[in-house]
Amino acid sequence: MAQPLVKKDDDRDDEADYSPFLGIEKGSVLQEARVFNDPQLDARRCSQVITKLLYLLNQGETFTKVEATEVFFAVTKLFQSKDTGLRRMVYLMIKEISPSADEVIIVTSSLMKDMNSKIDMYRANAIRVLCCITDGTLLSQIERYLKQAIVDKNPVVASAALVSGIHLLQTNPEIVKRWSNEVQEAVQSRAALVQFHALGLLHQIRQNDRLAVSKLVTSLTRGTVRSPLAQCLLIRYTSQVIHESGHTQSGERPFYDYLESCLRHKSDMVIFEAARAITELNGVTSRELTPAITVLQLFLSSTKPVLRFAAVRTLNKVAMTHPMAVTNCNIDMESLISDQNRSIATLAITTLLKTGNESSVDRLMKQITNFMSDIADEFKIVVVEAIRSLCLKFPLKYRSLMNFLSNILREEGGFDYKKAIVDSIVILIRDIPNAKEAGLLHLCEFIEDCEFTYLSTQILHFLGIEGPKTSDPSKYIRYIYNRVHLENAIVRASAVSTLAKFGAAVDALKPRIFVLLKRCLFDSDDEVRDRATLYLNTLGGDGSVVETDKDVKDFLFGPFDVPLVNLETSLKNYEPSEEAFDINSVPKEVKFQPLAEKKAPGKKPTGLGAPPSGPPSTADAYERMLSTIPECANFGKLFKSSAPVELTEAETEYAVNVIKHIFDRHVVFQYNCTNTIPEQLLEDVIVTVDASDADEFSEVFSKPLRSLPYDSPGQTFVAFEKPEGVPTVGKFSNVLKFIIKEVDPTTGEAEDDGVEDEYQLEDLEIVAADYVLKVGVSNFRNAWESLGPDFERVDEYGLGPRESLAEAVNTVINLLGLEPCEGTEEVPPNSRSHTCLLSGVFTGNIKVLVRLSFGLDGPKDIAMKLSVRSEDETVSDTIHEIVASG
Repeated sequence: MAQPLVKKDDDRDDEADYSPFLGIEKGSVLQEARVFNDPQLDARRCSQVITKLLYLLNQGETFTKVEATEVFFAVTKLFQSKDTGLRRMVYLMIKEISPSADEVIIVTSSLMKDMNSKIDMYRANAIRVLCCITDGTLLSQIERYLKQAIVDKNPVVASAALVSGIHLLQTNPEIVKRWSNEVQEAVQSRAALVQFHALGLLHQIRQNDRLAVSKLVTSLTRGTVRSPLAQCLLIRYTSQVIHESGHTQSGERPFYDYLESCLRHKSDMVIFEAARAITELNGVTSRELTPAITVLQLFLSSTKPVLRFAAVRTLNKVAMTHPMAVTNCNIDMESLISDQNRSIATLAITTLLKTGNESSVDRLMKQITNFMSDIADEFKIVVVEAIRSLCLKFPLKYRSLMNFLSNILREEGGFDYKKAIVDSIVILIRDIPNAKEAGLLHLCEFIEDCEFTYLSTQILHFLGIEGPKTSDPSKYIRYIYNRVHLENAIVRASAVSTLAKFGAAVDALKPRIFVLLKRCLFDSDDEVRDRATLYLNTLGGDGSVVETDKDVKDFLFGPFDVPLVNLETSLKNYEPSEEAFDINSVPKEVKFQPLAEKKAPGKKPTGLGAPPSGPPSTADAYERMLSTIPECANFGKLFKSSAPVELTEAETEYAVNVIKHIFDRHVVFQYNCTNTIPEQLLEDVIVTVDASDADEFSEVFSKPLRSLPYDSPGQTFVAFEKPEGVPTVGKFSNVLKFIIKEVDPTTGEAEDDGVEDEYQLEDLEIVAADYVLKVGVSNFRNAWESLGPDFERVDEYGLGPRESLAEAVNTVINLLGLEPCEGTEEVPPNSRSHTCLLSGVFTGNIKVLVRLSFGLDGPKDIAMKLSVRSEDETVSDTIHEIVASG
């Protein structure tokens, strides 16, 4: 019987047949190791056995303590052999087997003898092995020899000592730091590797002293470094010093002249390192970039593929922030589109797409068309994203770019590739109004032959939102209804929902939609039939041309701001009665359980330390707990519970954190207390809160904790009244008061008499973000349009100097306490502008949406445009006040 041809497996079998280590076992190799004890040593045989042992160790084979000891002692006997090759294998074996402290002594004398040998190869290897296996005590004994080795005339010995010093710096820094003078001398060595290793070690010794590093860079940039490797290292250290020194627009950038002079070095690697360092400088100007771009342009025409790749990748990064500076290289990069190395070709194309002008778009598209069939999907995705950016840059060229995207959409490709194309077309439709109808038709044609269920459902959902807004919505109905007949149940259900949206949004199409939905009532799948029944009843009437109610449109097109997991839990807990299920009672806050706390099924912990059983249970648990306190009974529905805020430092005698429970007219502080002293019992525990810095809050009640034993958490509560529906802020001072009773460690019983004591806690603040509930929206654009511009407030703010755009974005998100939407909290590297979308619910169940537009205004200054829409104008004003005061 013929065996199936599987190329990869065949290749592996061939490789295994030729492997000298095929089928070796630890037991047989340990038996072979007995040759180390022969009176007449066979150097070649011993080397082969050591090779097998090293192979086993590197494959993860573990040796028992006894086995390792036997091998180690057997290997030490090989020092009597004069064979150079075998001696090198012995050094490797000792280093790999890592002998214990008591075994090291056995081999130390042999290694120290080799360290002083006249054979340089012995000396270098002995130094490496000794430094690898010795501890600090023995190291101090051989320190004198190591210092001499650092300045040895033989570069192999000197490099061995320096590399050993780099490793030892992690374990014995005090000893290595005493070698500074010798290392400084080695930096002046004429040997390339010695200078490279010496510079690396010297920088590590001084890395925590910024002034010392700056002096080192200053002294070495004057031309004493000859080794190209050391020069590259020095360029990196120079860039670090430039970055840490900062740079003002008025002054000359320090060390820039040195970086520019390295562009004229005879070594390619030094030239490239300097060019890359210049392009990565903070706030680099076009004038500073010019010499670096020039040398990178020369590399583009190099015969060495590695230089072409390095140059085009660096230019690709520069094009993100300074596209105009790279335009001079466009002609050279166009020749790289046909480069044999597909990585180089892909980077060249994406760089051209970032730097090209409107007139060159059509020419680029022709070149890319031939190129796309020769590259893998991951490269195609990069090209598609670059084309999307180009289309947004030149919207008038949308026809040729959209046609290109639709053509490659019909070609073979994986899910990620097709998703990238669909996402690009969707973004172009949203941002370029003229491209809408052509783009929707391209998507309709794609779902006719789409093999990915996820993409089909996403496109159908998008069609349901954008299709009814076109000049002729009826032309899309055929494509949608075809999915009801030709697809799987998931896509059929999605098509039914899309048809209903057309019926609700376009009154003239309602009779035809009704006919199609009635046909869906006989579908074989429950979900499809249920959706058809729901939408027929929701649209109402008999399918005549009548205007659809606003409530129906809100149901079909409005944002669904209730988390599905919370809705599912609430429906399961709902008991059928005369009172209908109220969707407004479903909690809108989701508490996700950390991955680390997820337990295996059937191993659920019990007691106070048990994690919540499901995502929404934390909010429910807080509400149930507060409902058991009689004083909280008339506070109404709980709006939000904050994350715990620590009021004590770690490892203190009492651990206290607080959770802020926000109601419409009240705030309840839940103080979680833990007694960490075994010999004490605390009684009548209460937190006294001083609200003198929170004028609009008045204390309503406090609930003490009767007893707090060791390591048994308990809660005490303090409630305040505040103005209704107003995001009142304030600062509260906290003092923990209690009675201490000593506990007998033998019997565990507390004494009758106690002593009153108190413990100062950290201050607590109520901030505006406490009145905002994080609630995401599935489609921000639709939610934004549904709120309308009636209560929109727009203003611009200067955020001053910031470390980065990402830091500014995170600061504002944390200040407002809203939920980031559609992944906009992530800022792409090297971006000079960014848009962040936020959503949430303000106290009083008022929806609020925020659009933040950030941009660099100078080297580090950041400007921000804040647009807010909500259901209440006071809420929109409040959001602006939070930012203005923050």
